[in-house]
Amino acid sequence: MTKLLDQLEQYRPLGKFEFTPQAQGRLTRLVGMTLEAVGLNISVGHQCEVIGLDGRRVEAEVVGFAHEKIYLMPIQHVEGLRPGAIVRPLGEHNGMRIGPDLLGRVINGLGQPLDGKGSIGGEDFLDFTPELINPLNRNPISEPLDVGIRAINALLTVGRGQRLGLFAGSGVGKSMLLGMMTRFTTADIVVVGLVGERGREVKEFIDHILGEEGLRRAVVVASPADDAPLMRLRASQLATRVAEYYRDCGKNVLLLMDSLTRYAQAQREISLAIGEPPATKGYPPSVFAKLPQLVERAGNAEAGAGSITAFYTVLTEGDDLQDPIADAARAILDGHVVLSRRLAEEGIYPAIDIEASISRAMPNIVDDTHLKCMQRFKQLLSVYQQNKDLISIGAYTQGADRETDIAIERQPHLRQFVTQGLKDSVPFAASRQQLDQVMMPAMNAGKAAAAANGGVNPQQAKPAVNKPANGGALAAGR
Repeated sequence: MTKLLDQLEQYRPLGKFEFTPQAQGRLTRLVGMTLEAVGLNISVGHQCEVIGLDGRRVEAEVVGFAHEKIYLMPIQHVEGLRPGAIVRPLGEHNGMRIGPDLLGRVINGLGQPLDGKGSIGGEDFLDFTPELINPLNRNPISEPLDVGIRAINALLTVGRGQRLGLFAGSGVGKSMLLGMMTRFTTADIVVVGLVGERGREVKEFIDHILGEEGLRRAVVVASPADDAPLMRLRASQLATRVAEYYRDCGKNVLLLMDSLTRYAQAQREISLAIGEPPATKGYPPSVFAKLPQLVERAGNAEAGAGSITAFYTVLTEGDDLQDPIADAARAILDGHVVLSRRLAEEGIYPAIDIEASISRAMPNIVDDTHLKCMQRFKQLLSVYQQNKDLISIGAYTQGADRETDIAIERQPHLRQFVTQGLKDSVPFAASRQQLDQVMMPAMNAGKAAAAANGGVNPQQAKPAVNKPANGGALAAGR
């Protein structure tokens, strides 16, 4: 080796020739999605490439180890690999070129283009490793963000830098709602992460829901359901990383992640494959540790810098809001918007369940009058829903309860307020004005009732029921 280096010196006479040997390992086992290799001493998160005997190259990442064995998770499919394949380290971190040319493009979890529009260039290099922000240095949420949806703007006001969950079952209209926000929002940049969706839905979302207008100022990171779990995991992280880049450039970014549940499922597949025991409904503990690591990266930067306002969709299996991922997401997010299948079946779109939804930042970013109108709106919805069955069968007597009378009178207006066309944008100021128009009659009626009771707000009384003359059960209940 020394003699060879001396001979090579003549080709580089101005400096000493340096040679750094590169260790290579061997593939010894492949079970399911997990690769096992020996002969390497590298850390978790290191990137490797597995070179098959036929020259096929598969990129993988170190996800664990046991003694001399290294566990790797492939990013692409592993067909064609054989025992003894070479495992070569690549590096600990990857990145991509980024700049204004990234807007309007569709990329995968590695930053590679999927839209056939050529390579992506840029003046800056984006390292995939995030830079964490001290929570004490973050600018507080103090300004509303207009998303163009009347029900959200007026009743679930979103603040710049807020993180919310969009809880919905299948076929309730969450993709449509995301597309509306993408087109109507006043945010500077929109980053959309489509993780674990069907390939057909990715194409439809880009062409029909997002549209040319929405795509013009958006970046889409897509990883369909047939991708390897590590690729789906990377797509979620890359979408957040791209949003962080534009935030650091001083932009107000709207991050739409569809979905957080698929991200958790990808992490579950990886964890179970390397032997981590399951805990809650098949989810290992590492899943619940990864969720806040992803979500906490969104939010405001330091004062005077940009912001990331994030919506994470959470799939509720069988419309069960007590799903482990849904329950964990509610605890770490700044609010949640629940889409109701019942409302969707009634033809109300977007099918937002106002009673079950909440924005935790709303009290800090709206005035007292706006907040009181929102609370009154929810109260009337709740009163009507509690007595809906009695009202439907004609068992409620008008005048028996003042609150119920007001709820019945305002119900058509409340229902119309939360309904919005797919192509209709309602700005924040208009949403606020329309809320006042809908709620002022109810607010005035409440004040009149309070005055009639000596200044005390009337408590909701149990509505009177028209009982049958024979004292038996209601006919509708037989």
